[in-house]
Amino acid sequence: MRTRIKICGITSPGDAQSAAQHGADAIGLVFYAPSPRCVTAEQAREIARATPPFVSRVALFVNPSADEVRAVLATCRVDLLQFHGEEGPVFCGQFGVPYLKTLRVRKGADLLESLSPYGDAAGWLLDTYRPDFYGGTGEAFDWDVIPARLARPVVLSGGLTAANVGEAIRRTRPWAVDVSSGVEARKGVKDADKIAAFIQGVRNADV
Repeated sequence: MRTRIKICGITSPGDAQSAAQHGADAIGLVFYAPSPRCVTAEQAREIARATPPFVSRVALFVNPSADEVRAVLATCRVDLLQFHGEEGPVFCGQFGVPYLKTLRVRKGADLLESLSPYGDAAGWLLDTYRPDFYGGTGEAFDWDVIPARLARPVVLSGGLTAANVGEAIRRTRPWAVDVSSGVEARKGVKDADKIAAFIQGVRNADV
């Protein structure tokens, strides 16, 4: 199986095109004001327009209001929503767009119990837990806590880089991997060489 790849925290049309040209399957657009990778709906529209066909556009939110989500959907065409906070399943499923639900994995957490209410999600994204951060921490969690079989496709995130993504894939066999800080020149700006190296690391692990 080919592991899919999402490059998250895209803030410019050029970075979106670079991710696509190197083989990314999806880009992530962050709509969370505290993040250095946050974009406005208008910026996201320009990035989405620059994204080639067959590359999915994912809109990431953290505990938004329904109106905030609808405002983005009215301005920018996206293919998938990603809810990275404490949003409930009813909230996540109300927009008529497929969604990913994120679980920030902490020590001792019961992943099955936490994720089972989100059975209608397109997939479950597992990220590193830090109380003061919602993603983009650059830190990995203990991959051994991931059950061998989960009811929805798993997207692995948290501290992934070109150096460790191969091991991560071989150990967890996720449907997809999601990277942001691991392919950056600086916060909010991607590095084309790091993107290329990361994607090559994924491809090597798939052999």
